[in-house]
Amino acid sequence: MNDNIIFQITIEDLQNEAMEKIGRELTDDEIHTAKKAIEWGLGDITLILTYDTIFNEITRNERS
Repeated sequence: MNDNIIFQITIEDLQNEAMEKIGRELTDDEIHTAKKAIEWGLGDITLILTYDTIFNEITRNERS
């Protein structure tokens, strides 16, 4: 269970979103830019906030 994926975004997911939002698929350069943005957006502070939310919800449910 150590290396199981919890959440992933595939290039297909990204391309589907691009089609919906801008009406076309992304170029390779745009995919690279999107990858960097996603990595930045899921950086340390976001992960800390996400983990805090997860564990607060779990402990709140345990008390119910």
